[in-house]
Amino acid sequence: MYCSHLFVPLASPKVLSFANKKEKRLFLFVLFSLIRTFAQLLKVTMDTQQQFKQAMAGCRDIFSKKLHDYGAAWRIMRPSSVTDQIFIKANRIRSLEVKGVSLVGEGIYPEFQAIVNYGIVGLIQLELGYAETEDMDAKKAMEYYDKYAQEALELMLRKNHDYDEAWRSMRVSSYTDLILMKLNRTKQIEGHDGQTLISEGIDANYLDMINYSVFGLIKLAEAQDGSQN
Repeated sequence: MYCSHLFVPLASPKVLSFANKKEKRLFLFVLFSLIRTFAQLLKVTMDTQQQFKQAMAGCRDIFSKKLHDYGAAWRIMRPSSVTDQIFIKANRIRSLEVKGVSLVGEGIYPEFQAIVNYGIVGLIQLELGYAETEDMDAKKAMEYYDKYAQEALELMLRKNHDYDEAWRSMRVSSYTDLILMKLNRTKQIEGHDGQTLISEGIDANYLDMINYSVFGLIKLAEAQDGSQN
């Protein structure tokens, strides 16, 4: 016999009464299954958030060290130049994926890190505009970096909720192609002076490129960990 009051709110006293033991077992089975599923989803979300923050921390460390060495020299770059720099990095990743060999000693991982950092630079430049001289100290630059890193994390969590970790089923090469697609879209928008009729703007594309790159970093780190075990 089907438990007709199975999904009655827990506050209702009906949920505590059962016609027979079979009905009670069915209720408990469904309840514990829902709890287990929720716990698994929560664990995956927590794992993803932790992995995302860890990958971003590595990118942040590089950004901070380069600020120490060069200052915020990137402040003179127009957003279109930032886009071109990201394109160079993404195109090199694709070349390495196709050829399977590097002649200059650097692999795919640092290129994804560079895309993350250039993506954040692009967002800063979109907000502030480019400067004619270096006009930002390291402290202020890191504040802007953290602001957009947090924005990227929050966007990832929203999309991860809607798409149920679909990115984990994708290959790293797919992230590369998606970044290149976003770059082509960004160039088109830049050619229209940043104006769109229906599409998201340049900032949304930069955020997507950052997140695809972080996914690539997570997958590469997992593959490295797997090879060592």
